[in-house]
Amino acid sequence: MTPRRAVLIGLGMVADTHALALRDASGAKLHGVWARSTDKARAFAARHGGPRVYGSLDDIAGDTDLDFAIVLTPPDARLPIVRALVSAGLPVLMEKPIERDAARATRIVELCEAAGLPCGVTLQHRMRPAACALRQQLGAQALGRIGTVDIRVPWWRDQSYYDAPGRGTYDRDGGGVLITQAIHTLDLALDLCGPVASVQAMIATSSLHDLEAEDFATAGLRFANGAAGALMAATTQFPGGAETITINAEHASATLTGDSLDIHWRDGRVDRIGAASATGGGADPMAFTHAWHQAVIEDFARALDEGRPPAITGRSALAVHRVIDAIVASSRSGTRIDLTTPPQGDPT
Repeated sequence: MTPRRAVLIGLGMVADTHALALRDASGAKLHGVWARSTDKARAFAARHGGPRVYGSLDDIAGDTDLDFAIVLTPPDARLPIVRALVSAGLPVLMEKPIERDAARATRIVELCEAAGLPCGVTLQHRMRPAACALRQQLGAQALGRIGTVDIRVPWWRDQSYYDAPGRGTYDRDGGGVLITQAIHTLDLALDLCGPVASVQAMIATSSLHDLEAEDFATAGLRFANGAAGALMAATTQFPGGAETITINAEHASATLTGDSLDIHWRDGRVDRIGAASATGGGADPMAFTHAWHQAVIEDFARALDEGRPPAITGRSALAVHRVIDAIVASSRSGTRIDLTTPPQGDPT
C-alpha cells in the first residue's frame, strides 16, 4: 500500500524526532514541512531527505498529494492552523498538549469531529511496549481491584531550558511541568486506571528556576473506581530520573519505570518486561527514542487506511487536560475540585 504522506507544521524541539519516526515508519512518510522561518524550514528539509518546503498554510491546503498533517507548534498557535487544515479536509495529528487548557482543547477537537476528520494526539507513552503489557493485564482483570496509584515525574530542567522565549508561560504553553512534562505520565495513568473523580493539589514555582508557571506539583487523586492516588511532578530533581507509575492492586503491585514493567504478584512471582531506557527526564529533554512517536504515526496512518479512529484520539486526550486544569484550580483555591460535573463554558 502506498505510504500516507505527511506534512510537519512547526519545526521546534520535537520536530527532528517526528522526522526520524516518519523516516522509519511503515505506512507513512515525510512529504513536506512548514515553519514561520523559511530558512529554518529549508535547513530542516536538507537534513531530512529533502521534503517539499511550503511557503504558507494556503500552499499546504492546496496540495492534494497530502494525506495528513502533524502539528508541532506551541499550543497557543494551534487553533488557526487546525481551522485551515480542517477546511482543506486534512486529518490532524497533534503534539501534546492540544491547547493551553481543556476548554480551548475541546474547541479544537470539536472542529475536527464536526468535519468528520480524524484527530489524534502524540501521547506516545501509551504506545510503549511495557505500558501495552500492563494495559493487557489490567484489561484481563489479572491484578484485581486497584487500591492505590502512585505517579511520579522526578525530572530536571536547567534554567537555560526556561530561558527560551515563551517557555513555561501561561500565554504560550498554558503552564509549566504539568502540561509540558507530566502530561504524558498522567495521561498514561488515566488510560490505565480510568478517570479521576476529584483532586486536591498544590503547585509551586520553586527557588531553583525563574519561570512564570509551576516547576513543582503535588496532588491527591480520587479515581472514579474508588482508588486513591498521589501525583508528584517536578523539573527540580537534578539530575532527573525516569517517571514511574505504581499500581497497587488486589493480586499484585505493578510499577512502570519508563519503558520497563515489574509486576510483583502476591503469590511470590515476579514478572519483568522491558528494560531501562532514556525518557528525557534529565538535562537533555530530547534524550529518548523516536520509536514511540513512530508507533503513534504508524497507527494514525493505518487508521486512515482502515477507516477507524486512531488509537490516541483528541477526544480521549481531553481527560488529562481536565485533570491538569483541576490540579491548578485546586491549588489556587485551596479546595478539592470535583471532576464528575460536566465542564461548563467556553474559552475566553
